[in-house]
Amino acid sequence: MATPEDVKNYIERGLPCEHLEVIGDGQHFEALIVSAEFQGKNRVQRHQRVYQALGERMREEVHALSMQTFTPEEWPGKSGEQLPG
Repeated sequence: MATPEDVKNYIERGLPCEHLEVIGDGQHFEALIVSAEFQGKNRVQRHQRVYQALGERMREEVHALSMQTFTPEEWPGKSGEQLPG
């Protein structure tokens, strides 16, 4: 069973992130992802990029992933916002 730290590491290995938070219970996860790679991409394209970073783990280890994706310029966390949890 994957931990939030595992999921965070999987995403970081496949996607350069400026900020990344992951919380979850081992099957269902929530992620806040800030990456310059999201520049010019819509929400669906951003999520596809995260799924690409996770690869086969999305099918095998991560059963549900809710995402908030931002470019560094869009990230509301600049003012201290983080995932609840």
